[in-house]
Amino acid sequence: MLLLLPVLVALEAVLSADNAIALAAIAQGLEGGKMQRQALNLGLVAAFILRVGLILTATWVTKFWQFEFMGAAYLLWLVFQYFTSDEDKTSGTSHHHHGPKFSSLWQAIPLIALTDLAFSLDSVTTAIAISQEIWLVITGGLIGIIALRFMAELFIRWLDEFVYLEDAGYTTVALVGIRLLCKAFSLDAVLPEWLMVILIALFFTWGFSKRTPTQTEELESPPESGPIEMTESEQEKVPR
Repeated sequence: MLLLLPVLVALEAVLSADNAIALAAIAQGLEGGKMQRQALNLGLVAAFILRVGLILTATWVTKFWQFEFMGAAYLLWLVFQYFTSDEDKTSGTSHHHHGPKFSSLWQAIPLIALTDLAFSLDSVTTAIAISQEIWLVITGGLIGIIALRFMAELFIRWLDEFVYLEDAGYTTVALVGIRLLCKAFSLDAVLPEWLMVILIALFFTWGFSKRTPTQTEELESPPESGPIEMTESEQEKVPR
């Protein structure tokens, strides 16, 4: 039975990459690394409580397609908010945050918890299908939350380092949202797990494909070639 625990943890890790980048993008809506870390810590504590509630009621929740529909609608709303942002994503060379912005820590915490809950609608039902031992699923969820916390902090740094990573992350969030929407209405239309993993891996490969130029690289880049202008005194010295 304990042999299933590594399987559940691995499942959480694979399915949490897109979750982690979504949480990282939300936390980036706060100013300063300290507030971002606090938001992740408190938000994921709340998220774990919600996960336990979802695990304990999973058999009941799966009977109602409305829960998956609401989770899908929420994730797709996050994606819509991101891609319709008024901010110019092509301006400048440094990373610009396009997700929601917060003036208070307590505005970000509920959004982090709700985002994880929406992702958990997919991963928890999969975990329940693997094992009916509730304590085992809760233990796997706890380890998954801890891993998610460290992954999200890594992504906060990586979002500043890679040009396409945030776009790739929100694209995978859209995939999860569409998958939940399909589950709500027709299980036959749901993409299999292996195909989801491949698609997520491909999008993240694209996301990590280009680094953001540093200020040093920008300064060292050669200036654009053009006509050389000379002063009048320099022009007089030129032999005719």
